[in-house]
Amino acid sequence: MNCNRRDFLKLAGASAVCLTLGQLGFNLDEAFAYAGKLKIEGAKEFISICPFCAVCCQVIAYVKDGRLVSVEGDPDFPVNQGSLCAKGAGLMGMYTGKPRLMKPLYRAPYSDKWEEKDWDWTLDQIARRIKDDRDKNFVARNADGKTVNRLENIFMMGTSHASNEECALMHQALRSLGIVYMDHQART
Repeated sequence: MNCNRRDFLKLAGASAVCLTLGQLGFNLDEAFAYAGKLKIEGAKEFISICPFCAVCCQVIAYVKDGRLVSVEGDPDFPVNQGSLCAKGAGLMGMYTGKPRLMKPLYRAPYSDKWEEKDWDWTLDQIARRIKDDRDKNFVARNADGKTVNRLENIFMMGTSHASNEECALMHQALRSLGIVYMDHQART
């Protein structure tokens, strides 16, 4: 938003008048409710969760014409009761902000430039590197000759947003590769 000095002074004056009227006993609840409805009028409401921590606060996301127009805490959800922390309050900026990456970026070894790659290439590279690393560093037997079948140089960090079933599947898939070092950020 471009705001010159004149617009800033108009806005500051109008804000001062509104604050004064509110202090004099005028009820501004209707005005605030009406102003809040303007941005979400005609938008479809979706219930989602905030992705930032293990609390999983529920949020209401409003989408109009295929675009996210507003995100707010869900007052009916017992955990957050409509409130959001600073990260949750910035959720809309995470999805609509200009610096958000939309495609994978790759920087070749010893290069100083990032180049856009498509998802197929990126996923193939990840799979290839895991396979190569597993082939190179897989330990079938320990020093005593016991079968251990482990891969000790890859670590996996879990997320609190996965369900118990998803966590079990991830755990089984990674164990099948021989990965032994796993942790999870949702601690109780």
